[in-house]
Amino acid sequence: MEKTIVLIAFIIAYILLLLLPKFRAYIAVAVALLFLTLGIINQEAIDSLVLIQAVDWNVLMMIAGTMVVVVFFIESGAPAALADFIINHVPSVKWAIIALAFFAGVISAFVDNVATVLIVAPIAIDISKRLKMSPVSIIVAITVSANLQGFATLVGDTTSIILGSTADMTFADFFWLEGKPGPFFVVQAGALATVLVMMVLFRKYNQPMHLKEKVPVDDYVPSFFLVGIIALLITASFIPNKPTLTNGYITIGMAVIAVIYDLIRHRSWRRVKNALTKIDLNTLFLLMGLFVVIATLGEVGIIADIANLFVAIGGNSPFLMFSLAVWVSVLLSAFIDNIPYVATMLPVMAAIAPTMGVNPFLLYFGLLSGATLGGNLTPIGASANIAGIGILKKEGHEVKFWDFGRVAIPMTLAAVLTAYGLLWLLWS
Repeated sequence: MEKTIVLIAFIIAYILLLLLPKFRAYIAVAVALLFLTLGIINQEAIDSLVLIQAVDWNVLMMIAGTMVVVVFFIESGAPAALADFIINHVPSVKWAIIALAFFAGVISAFVDNVATVLIVAPIAIDISKRLKMSPVSIIVAITVSANLQGFATLVGDTTSIILGSTADMTFADFFWLEGKPGPFFVVQAGALATVLVMMVLFRKYNQPMHLKEKVPVDDYVPSFFLVGIIALLITASFIPNKPTLTNGYITIGMAVIAVIYDLIRHRSWRRVKNALTKIDLNTLFLLMGLFVVIATLGEVGIIADIANLFVAIGGNSPFLMFSLAVWVSVLLSAFIDNIPYVATMLPVMAAIAPTMGVNPFLLYFGLLSGATLGGNLTPIGASANIAGIGILKKEGHEVKFWDFGRVAIPMTLAAVLTAYGLLWLLWS
C-alpha cells in the first residue's frame, strides 16, 4: 500500500513539475513534507536518512556559493571583454559565431548555463545589428554550446553536481577516472563535432568583421575568485578522507570572501544585496525536496522496481542497457526538466550496474550525456534555451520550433553520437 501511495504521489508531482515550472520548488517540498507527514519513512530514518544523508547539503552549498561568485564575475566585465578579444582575432562572421559558441561552452564548463548565455548573448546581438542579420541562429548556437559543456566538470551544471555526490566523484575525476578519460574529454570531442556542424550551417557568413567598441574590465579580482574555486576544488580532490562538506565549504567560503571584498571596494550594501538575491532559491528548494522524495522511492522499493524494468527490457546486453540510458534520456530531456529526471535515475543506474556486471560509470555517464544534451532538441528543453529565446523576444524576434531546431538538432545529434560512441569504447 505504501509503495502505491508513493508511486501515485510521485507521478502526480512529476506531471505538476512539467505543467507548472514556476512552482517546481513548492511542489517538490510539498511532496517531501507529505511523505514525512504520512510516516511512510519511519522516525529513525527521518532522523538519519532524510535530514542528514538524503538532503545533500554539499550540493546545495556548492550551487549557492558558485552563484554568488558568478554574479561578481559577470559584473566585472571580464567575460564580455574576453569575448571581444576572441572576435577581434577571427577572420569572418562565420568564425566569429563559432568562436562565440565555443567560448560560451568554455565558460559554461565552470559557470551556470543560463549565466553563460546572459554573458555571451549581448555580444552576438551586437554583431547581428552591425551586420544587419538575424541573431536567432547565433543565439541558438550559443545556447546549445552552453548546455553541451555543462557535463564537462563537477561545477558545470546542477546535474553534474548531483552525479558527483551520488558517485563520490571529485573535480579531478571528471577529467581522469580509473585510468581512463572522464566526461570532460568526451564532452570536448562532442564540442568539436558541433564545430564541424556549425561550419556547414554558417558557411555563407564569410564577411570580414572587427569590433571597434570594447567592453572594459572593471575589476579582475572576481575572475581570480572564480579561478580560485576551481583550483581549490581540484586541490581538495587529492585529499584523502576529507570532510563530506569540503566542496561546499570551499565555494561558500570563496563567496563570503567575494562579498567582503566587494563591500570594501564599493562600500555598497546594495551591490551585496543584489548578489545575494541572485541565489536561485527555487533550485535549492527544488533539490532539497527531490532529495527527500528520491530517498522515499528507494525506501519503499520503487527504485529497485524501475531498475528491474530496465533490466527486463535490456536483457543481458550491457550495450542495449547503455543505449537505453543514453537515448531514453535524450528523448525525455527534450521535453522535461533534467534535474528531477537525473536525480531519479542515478540511483536506478546504480542498482542496475552490479546486476549486469558492468562498470556503473558507463551507465552514469550515458545517462548524464543523454540528459544534458537532449535538452537542446527543443526550445523548452533547457533553462538556457528559454533564457536565449527570452533575449531574442526582447529584441523583437519570435523563435519558432524550426528556427530553433534547424541549428540545435544537428548540433545535438553530432554531440550525442560522438559521446555515445566514445563512452562505449572507453568504459564498456
